[in-house]
Amino acid sequence: CRMKTIIPTQVKVELIDRLSNTGLKFIESASFVSERYVPQMGDHSKVMSQIKRKSGVMYPVLTPNMKGFEGALSANCEEVAVFAAASEGFSKANLNCTIEESFQRFVPLCEAAKEKNIRIRGYVSCVLGCPYDGYIQPQVVADVSKKLLDMGCYQVSLGDTIGIGNPGSTDSMLSVVKEQIPKELLAVHFHDTYGQALANILVALQHGISVVDSSVAGLGGCPFAKGATGNVATEDVVYMLHGMNISTGVDLNELVKVGEFISSYLGRDINSRVANALIAKRK
Repeated sequence: CRMKTIIPTQVKVELIDRLSNTGLKFIESASFVSERYVPQMGDHSKVMSQIKRKSGVMYPVLTPNMKGFEGALSANCEEVAVFAAASEGFSKANLNCTIEESFQRFVPLCEAAKEKNIRIRGYVSCVLGCPYDGYIQPQVVADVSKKLLDMGCYQVSLGDTIGIGNPGSTDSMLSVVKEQIPKELLAVHFHDTYGQALANILVALQHGISVVDSSVAGLGGCPFAKGATGNVATEDVVYMLHGMNISTGVDLNELVKVGEFISSYLGRDINSRVANALIAKRK
């Protein structure tokens, strides 16, 4: 996911440092992709060298291939993430290869990570639908997830990249995947394009999944999925979880301030209903 604007390194560093002080324990901080294809991420090494790493907080980075992993290693990263797709169309658009070819790319990366004692997390895109291939069979999601785990990933995050899922399709997909993969090894990642993300997360919680990816102020999108909005807002997820008496360790008010900071810099509205409601109460 990316925005067209190139954000200065110091702004990214300040955003990550502010997030580190909210109580969040996992902050995905950079993507070691080709600067030629994604100039917005070209300063990944600078970002990772300048952030103030807080004890007890992990700062994973995305590494699509061996070159990206080597860059992450040079930047002293302790956790990396690899990403595959549950659809051939999306894999070709996003990674410029088939699903099987993407796994071949990951083999040397995963072997090197294990050798260096670097944690690996896996992502699966388009688990509930694809802009190119349409409906995705839940069994395909399970198969791709199992391959990532077999390659050494400690966890797989199931991503509704275009935000097309709903509680019904989420329940059906998770029911199939959980028959083959323990829930403790799964996470969920919902974009909010159709306004279904929180409802889908609730379904995932009912399935026993306790790791949820989110984005402060709902930032993001997907360059290969026309119309897709950002990942569900962290503020909205935290508010819902606190209302269910689920402890997160996150200071919601501080989190809202971080969302205000980055949204103000970008000159865009905050894409979080909870944040906007809490800000309105202050005035």
